[in-house]
Amino acid sequence: MRFETLTTFARAWIPGPTVVDGRERLRAVAGAAVGLLFTALICQLVAGPSPSGNWLIAPLGASAVLVFALPASPLAQPWPVIGGNTLAALVGVACARWLPDAWWLGAVATALAIGLMFSLRCLHPPGGAVALLVVLTHTHDFPFAISPVMTDSLLLVLAGVFYNSLTGRRYPHVQIAQRPATPGDTRFSSADIDAVLARYNQVLDISRDDLESLIRQTEMESWHRRLGTVRCVDFMSRDPVTVEFGTPLQEAWSLMHERRIKALPVTDRTRRVVGIVTQADFFRQIDLQHHEGLGGRLRDFLRATRTVMSSKPEVVGQIMTRQVRVASEDRPMVDLVPLFSEGGHHHIPIIDGERRLTGMITQSDFVRALYRAAEPEA
Repeated sequence: MRFETLTTFARAWIPGPTVVDGRERLRAVAGAAVGLLFTALICQLVAGPSPSGNWLIAPLGASAVLVFALPASPLAQPWPVIGGNTLAALVGVACARWLPDAWWLGAVATALAIGLMFSLRCLHPPGGAVALLVVLTHTHDFPFAISPVMTDSLLLVLAGVFYNSLTGRRYPHVQIAQRPATPGDTRFSSADIDAVLARYNQVLDISRDDLESLIRQTEMESWHRRLGTVRCVDFMSRDPVTVEFGTPLQEAWSLMHERRIKALPVTDRTRRVVGIVTQADFFRQIDLQHHEGLGGRLRDFLRATRTVMSSKPEVVGQIMTRQVRVASEDRPMVDLVPLFSEGGHHHIPIIDGERRLTGMITQSDFVRALYRAAEPEA
């Protein structure tokens, strides 16, 4: 057991592989160069003949790594860069002015800066270096926090906004995205992720919404791997019962009752799908607010009107859903995952190359496919 612990500890020192390609690395390298050159140029123009080095602070190089190599990181966003560096400089100046110049001063200034950045939601790693730099150089002037620290940080952020956007990276990167309510039938909810993050209780270098997106994409990738070779034709119910536009409501309802099915595709004479009628379509036509006499109201609705004119629907085409999601026979089953798990669909008509109805994928068919996909791989 002790050997395994030592092995795990030793492995923790080994860096993991970089998952970005050479193009992304080149983009980050060029961005850092462009950002620092832009900042130095503007500072030199403002300073006049003074060397630009007097206007650039060393921790800005670390900020450039975050802004251009990790633009999606919460630590690299405009407020952490500008606010974190500036507040850390103010803390450093305050410590240099009002605390004794002792060996522990740098540690105290850095710790206070980190605490302040945590409190004001602008945690930025280079901010710790800014606080340490200020006390080590015995800087006692509070304007130093404005110029060069805040000025440098602001110019770097502006360069980051322009360069990252130009090279296809979102910056600033939204950290508190407005998330739609998660459907109750998905495998996990946003609340589940929040609960896990609360137990983890550590700062992550990724936004909460990016993390959720990656988890969901990983889940879809898993389904693609397992279900990628399974086609709709492999699991569909063949020769489904159908009705036409003019089928009387009583006949359609009787078919559903006799066959114990909840939906009927509506086709034309060439078996092309023109709609779908479900039990929900029937119940929408009657008053469900009052349960008393529900059966009688349904019978009255289904009963054909003997007169020429009718004030209620008489045939399927008058109550069917016209916008129907269909899928081709050769479509991978995995493509239907969002429709069944989040789209609220229960029945998907399957069509052939000529767009004629050949089958139906129901939730039961889909569950069978998922069960097969979930079986242990050989």
